[in-house]
Amino acid sequence: MRALVIDDSRAMRSILRSILASLDFDVDEAADGREAVDILSRDEKFDLVLVDWNLPEMSGLEVVIEVRKDQRLAGLPLLMVTTETEFERVTQALQAGANEYIMKPFDRDMLLDKLVILGIPIEASRT
Repeated sequence: MRALVIDDSRAMRSILRSILASLDFDVDEAADGREAVDILSRDEKFDLVLVDWNLPEMSGLEVVIEVRKDQRLAGLPLLMVTTETEFERVTQALQAGANEYIMKPFDRDMLLDKLVILGIPIEASRT
């Protein structure tokens, strides 16, 4: 399986890459929203996208909106991974097309729970 991690923090990308790699994901990264949209418009062969809200160039919410405009990406699971904790932000993201929402800080088990909700097969990797 293949995932795209979109976050302007190199440390957060590294943490998410490590968790996903432990689940046998091949992981690509983008440091800003525009780069992420460009990657996804060229290559729709992703099984999962994790996107931060606060990004340079284009916010995570704008990324979600752009991705959902592309019919080729209609079924792509989008998980917002962000420090935005207000209920209104969660609602905005879900209404825009995000499938799930996880708030930083989180731990590995919390992320695995979200992946299960998204239908990502990871049960064998819980240790």
